[in-house]
Amino acid sequence: MALRLSILLLFLVFSSCDTKPQKGKENLPNIVYILADDLGYGDVSLYNPDSKIATPNIDRFGTQGMRFTDAHSPSSVCTPTRYGILTGRYCWRTRLPKGVLQGYGQSLIEAKETTVAELLKRKGYETGVVGKWHLGLDWNVKTEYSDSIKINERQGILTNINSDWIDFSKSPENGPLAHGFDYSYILPASLDMDPYCYLENDVLVTIPDDYTPGNDLNTGSYATGAFWRAGRMSKGFDFYEVLPTFIQKANNFIQNHANKEKPFFLYLPLAAPHTPWVPKENYIGKSQAGQYGDFAQMVDEAVGKVLDVLSENGLNENTVVIFTSDNGPFWKPEFIERYDHHAAYIYRGMKMDVWDGGHRIPFIVRWPGKIKANSQSNQLTTLTNLIATVADITENPLQSGEGMDSESILPVLLGAQPDPSTTVIHHSSRGMFAIRSGDWKYIDGLGSGGFSTPSIVTPKPGEPDGQLYNMKEDPSESKNIYQENQEKVKELKHALEIIKTGGN
Repeated sequence: MALRLSILLLFLVFSSCDTKPQKGKENLPNIVYILADDLGYGDVSLYNPDSKIATPNIDRFGTQGMRFTDAHSPSSVCTPTRYGILTGRYCWRTRLPKGVLQGYGQSLIEAKETTVAELLKRKGYETGVVGKWHLGLDWNVKTEYSDSIKINERQGILTNINSDWIDFSKSPENGPLAHGFDYSYILPASLDMDPYCYLENDVLVTIPDDYTPGNDLNTGSYATGAFWRAGRMSKGFDFYEVLPTFIQKANNFIQNHANKEKPFFLYLPLAAPHTPWVPKENYIGKSQAGQYGDFAQMVDEAVGKVLDVLSENGLNENTVVIFTSDNGPFWKPEFIERYDHHAAYIYRGMKMDVWDGGHRIPFIVRWPGKIKANSQSNQLTTLTNLIATVADITENPLQSGEGMDSESILPVLLGAQPDPSTTVIHHSSRGMFAIRSGDWKYIDGLGSGGFSTPSIVTPKPGEPDGQLYNMKEDPSESKNIYQENQEKVKELKHALEIIKTGGN
């Protein structure tokens, strides 16, 4: 009996010696950041009970953490928001003050700029990105065309070049691996922009030497339906398989890191439900909002699969999961009328606009044991706040010059009261600025600054040259009160100029 007891004790001792700490020496949390593409605030039924799109997985996730009701993307289009998420800087401070990069656009993030991935590597994290990059790559140009690219420069950056000039036998430079990611599996830009191909660890999986004539180009459905542009494509590239491919690669990354001592950071920027709206056959007709709604429900199920893998690998308790969208939805007034679905909820406008429909987004954070389940915050926040928040979570202070437009929301996540003095900048596709401070929003111009009409309005003599709204009293921005509140206009104009010229 004594011998058996001694053997059992020795077994337990040696077993305990082989047990790895849950995650790293400091028990740092894993971080998973899921970024939907063009998903509207009103698409998620947790935010909009009248949504014609079912989002049970996102809804359930929202009840497990904190959901924000006043969260915004820094821009109402793709590239600027993605830049802001990773660097904590507003994109209008860069060589791309407005608009987006195309599929052959030059790398936007400069070597001197610290990304979230680089910050986390300082604390021993293993980092990965799976999904839509859309921050540019430095493609290798054939020698005979090296002088030609100069004529295509705009604002000091190449937003696109002729694909015939590119040497695809060489890997592009300045991809994710140059900016702190240990692993990457990406689509270069949006799923409706060529080249239609994947890169794994900055190397083309298959050279895009095939061609697509495009789809839904002449049906009056620009940027809706199964729309994609003509251009280069890898052989066998399947638009309908992009979302499932990204989810599989993301889940592989999680599983591969589940039992490692080092914590991990996974940035998962999806290419959906941005066009092309390509729901797989078993999703068609599942929503009450057409192709878009069906594709959005496919996104919801994809998010559920990622959350399931975290749970199955015992990672829920020590993983911070963030779910959000890069801007508002592309949802035209005729779609609202046809489906009675308000993708931007009660907010005016849509993607590309400076009005809130262009940039107010769902934003949910889960961290069991730290963030109160089923809680809600009306804290004004923006997606540039990620790097400062992560720095706080990991007790890894930002250095001078890092994340200049980022402010930690960790205190709010842990239960602190919202800060009413918070100020953020909004930025339309055409470069129209707005500043939000507390309940007040000032827009430096007339019109939407984007897709919605009127886009740009020239004021007549005696008319206001900007817009002012009280977002608490008028969240739909229905009444411009610029003329009646000249002191508030002056105050916000001044604050905007201070921030634009280098302040924060």
